[in-house]
Amino acid sequence: MLVVEHLSKRFGGLRAVDACSFRVEAGTITGLIGPNGAGKTTVFNLLTGFLKPDGGEVRLDDESIAGLPPHRIFRKGICRTFQIPRELKEMTVLENLMLVPPRQLGESIWSPFCRPRAVRQQERAIWAKAAEVLDFLQLHHLGEEYAGSLSGGQKKLLELARTMMVDPRLVLLDEPGAGVNRTLLKSLASSIQQLSAERGVTFLVIEHDMDFIMRLCNPVIVMSEGRKLMEGTPREVQKSQAVLDAYLGGQYEPVES
Repeated sequence: MLVVEHLSKRFGGLRAVDACSFRVEAGTITGLIGPNGAGKTTVFNLLTGFLKPDGGEVRLDDESIAGLPPHRIFRKGICRTFQIPRELKEMTVLENLMLVPPRQLGESIWSPFCRPRAVRQQERAIWAKAAEVLDFLQLHHLGEEYAGSLSGGQKKLLELARTMMVDPRLVLLDEPGAGVNRTLLKSLASSIQQLSAERGVTFLVIEHDMDFIMRLCNPVIVMSEGRKLMEGTPREVQKSQAVLDAYLGGQYEPVES
């Protein structure tokens, strides 16, 4: 689905992404790991148009998307979350979801006056979609809560819920497990697996929680100094001495299958 070839980005004298190449196959939950400063989030910013690459190519189903602005990449079915949730704190959880779908009739200055019935019908459909998403993620009981009052883990689930409002093809998750307790982390992992299996959503996941990434993702891509160091199954990555030395400090115990 996604092909990244020789992607590069400099910030002054710092080469944050250095001719990085990898692929994400449709229907997979692909992990992207590496130490702080490896270039993972910069790659996400390049893939989603928040930064323009200095070189290289990004293709979604053989269509070049490198350098496109974020709103155009979003409309092609790519959504992302952020390390720090960006919820609209003074709006309810339900309202946060209902704002997501693009091209809403009610956003036009004339439609509420000229096409009120169509506006109401669309709003009812969006409300129903938001309610369905909340049910799917078991957040229905929080629909009327202000988003700013949610726990850190609940905000991460809200981030995932917002991506579901547009039926995305590819979701980029930037550290979804950061600051999330183990119970909510299991719920988050289960939701990701269910979306992949039942709805065909493809995921690319940055995460520092090795237990989470090794249980959830296959394949796993390892980055170092802006480049891909290796790619393989979780077991292959665990057995790589270079990976253990560079990223895991030799302290990580392989997950029993």
